[in-house]
Amino acid sequence: MLIDVRPILRTPGKALNFHFELDLSDVEFAGRYPISRPVAVRGEIRNTADVLWLELTASSVLDAVCDRCGKEFSQEKEVPFRCMLAEELQNEDNDEIVLLEEGKVDAGDLARTAFILEMDTKTLCSEDCKGLCPRCGADLNLGPCSCKKEVDPRLAALAKLLENK
Repeated sequence: MLIDVRPILRTPGKALNFHFELDLSDVEFAGRYPISRPVAVRGEIRNTADVLWLELTASSVLDAVCDRCGKEFSQEKEVPFRCMLAEELQNEDNDEIVLLEEGKVDAGDLARTAFILEMDTKTLCSEDCKGLCPRCGADLNLGPCSCKKEVDPRLAALAKLLENK
C-alpha cells in the first residue's frame, strides 16, 4: 500500500489517515499457517514541526495451537508500529527512520514486517495451562491422569529404604 505523503510533506500540523487489509495467509510458522484471516491495518502519517511520523496498528485473529496441550484456539493479535519518515538519511545508524521513495512510503510492507516480527515463538491457550502427561498423554487441564508417579532414579535408593520400613 503506497501512500503519497507529498501533500503534507511541507505542511506542519497536517495528517493523512489510512486503513487497508493485508493477506498474510501464505506466511508459515513452524509448519502452520496461523494468519488465515485478513490483517486490518489502521494508521496515520502526521507532520509535526516538519518531521513526518508514521503510526499504525495491525491486528487480526490467529489460528493458534497451544504448545503445552496441543489444543487449537483463536488468539487476537495487535501490533503497534511507529517510525519517522525522511527524504534522505543524515544518520544511517537510526533504525526508526524509513526513507521515502519519490515522496511515497510503502505502509503495507512496514505493516507486514512489523506483524511478522511480533509473532510469538510460543503460544499457550492460557497462562496456567498444565499440558499433557508425558507418560499417557492425558490432558492435565481436565484433571489428573491415572499414571503412578515415577521415582527419580537418583532417589531410587532412598525410595527402597522407605519401602523396607
